[in-house]
Amino acid sequence: MNERLQKILSARGVASRRKAEEIILQGRVTVNGIIAALGDSADPSVDTIEIDNKPLPELPDKVYIMLNKPRGYVTTLSDEKGRKTASSLVEDCGARVYPVGRLDMDSEGLLLFTNDGEAANKLMHPGFEKNKTYLVTVKGEIDGKVAKLEQPMNIDGYITSGAEVKVHSKNPSGGKLYITIHEGRNRQVRKMCDSVGLIVIRLVRIEVDGVKLGMLPPGKWRYLTGDEIKTLGIL
Repeated sequence: MNERLQKILSARGVASRRKAEEIILQGRVTVNGIIAALGDSADPSVDTIEIDNKPLPELPDKVYIMLNKPRGYVTTLSDEKGRKTASSLVEDCGARVYPVGRLDMDSEGLLLFTNDGEAANKLMHPGFEKNKTYLVTVKGEIDGKVAKLEQPMNIDGYITSGAEVKVHSKNPSGGKLYITIHEGRNRQVRKMCDSVGLIVIRLVRIEVDGVKLGMLPPGKWRYLTGDEIKTLGIL
C-alpha cells in the first residue's frame, strides 16, 4: 500500500514526521534509485527505499511509555539553547521514542512517549479530544472562579471547549484545583487561570484520558500496561 514517505520514515523509527520531511527535502531519500521529493509516496513492500544510500530500517517493535517529567525540562528531542530535555530521561527505554504532545518547561507530570507514529497522531489530533487532567496550585481567591474556568474561553484567538474544574483544597492565599481540558493549547491552563485572576504556582499533569500518573517518581519512566494502551484507544 502506498503511503507518504514521511509517514513511512516515522513508522520505521527514523525520525518524527516533521524531521522526516526535512530529510526528504535534503535529498537524502531515494525510491528505486530516484531522489524523492516531499509529497512522494511509496510502498515499502515493493519499492526500494534508502536513506543516505542505506536500506530503510525494519519496522521496530512498538513501544509506549510514560514519563513523570520534572520541572525545568523542555519537551523536545534536542534544544539549541542547551536546556535539559525530557527525551534524555527516556534514552534507556530500548527504542527511539518521541514525546506525544508537550508539557512546557515549568510544568510537570505525565508525558507519553512512543515510536508509533499513528498512535501519536491519534493522541494529539484535536478530533479525538483526549481529556488531560492537571493538579494546579494557584495563588489568589478561588471562590467564584471555578464556574468561570469551566466556561469556554478565548485563548489567543481560539475559543476553547468547556473545562471541568474541581477544588482539591483551598486556603486564604490560594489552593489547588483539578482542571480537565480537552484540547491542550499552548500553555492553555496557565492562560485560563490568568484570565480569571489566579496565578499558577505549580502545574502537574496527572492523567491523560484515563491513564494516571500514580506514584511514578519525578524523572522516572515506565512502560504502559496493555489495559492502559486499550484505554487510550491507540491499538
